[in-house]
Amino acid sequence: MHILMILNDPPYGTERTYNGLRLALNLLHKAEGASVTVFLMADAAAAAKRGQHTPKGYYNLERMLRGILARQGEVLLCGSCMDARGIRDDDIVESSRRSSLDELTTLTASADKVLVF
Repeated sequence: MHILMILNDPPYGTERTYNGLRLALNLLHKAEGASVTVFLMADAAAAAKRGQHTPKGYYNLERMLRGILARQGEVLLCGSCMDARGIRDDDIVESSRRSSLDELTTLTASADKVLVF
């Protein structure tokens, strides 16, 4: 089963992106045979910024994204959203990548489940 998760909220300030990533990690860990693609749009694109330093004991979305990638999940970022926020390809977590609305359209049409946060 292929699950597409579309995240929109900023990385910090609300917990929607955090909760979406928690669910993605849990799906990859516990849902046998599930593949997960996380698509970061709008302010959520900043969640993939490398070099995040959060206070001790506070969640870190960069680490969470690396965990998704380590479990064979896929992390894609909206290219226009990156451009609007001044995020370059070399600014983002290794193994995540720039994507497009066209690719999101294809992924949405082929996904078994689409979850939006």
